[in-house]
Amino acid sequence: MLEVSLSGYYAWRGRPESDHAQEDTVLSENIKFYFERSRENYGTLRLKADLAQEAGLQVSRRRIGRLMKAANLEVRSKRKFRTTTRSKDNSPVAENILNRDFYASAPNQKWTTDITYLPCMEGWLYLATVMDLYSRKIVGWAMHDRLDTLLVTEALQMALNRRRPGAGLLHHSDRGSHYASAAYRQALQRLEAVQSMSRKGNCWDNSVQESFFATLKTEMT
Repeated sequence: MLEVSLSGYYAWRGRPESDHAQEDTVLSENIKFYFERSRENYGTLRLKADLAQEAGLQVSRRRIGRLMKAANLEVRSKRKFRTTTRSKDNSPVAENILNRDFYASAPNQKWTTDITYLPCMEGWLYLATVMDLYSRKIVGWAMHDRLDTLLVTEALQMALNRRRPGAGLLHHSDRGSHYASAAYRQALQRLEAVQSMSRKGNCWDNSVQESFFATLKTEMT
């Protein structure tokens, strides 16, 4: 079929791989290791960084992509969006004092909070988190199978118990009815915190929380 001689075929089959092919074999093994270590989440950009920092291999993203495709390594995709923000037109709204200034020079100066969902075998599990912008650490959280005010107040209470911040803490959230509720506002008043809220329908005003949730759901769950 190939119109080559038998001796030529055996000579080709016994010929050692080229240096480039041998490099691809070693590189593919490294790519597969770091890809599986990332729980199948890392694409060419972060794999390139791992290969350079940990394996000392300087490789182009194009070559990594080619070898990933040859090995059938596909990055996980995000799930469908589910709404967690429930706002009411008559709910009290705080001014957007944070105004996308996500820098803090010390702990417990600025906290942000938000709610997301986690799909489980039994249905939806809702997660509320409180983040300290100084370190981007989650300092409080709560999980429930219902999306209600208790979810966010328990997350706040955990953060208070763990950090015990002083008066004047800037607390930022979206305009969800849970954060605008009387119970939640009273908890912030007892804390002597300053409440800040995102503008209507503007997820960028709380993008640090959105980014954390995206990483959590894409890479960890």
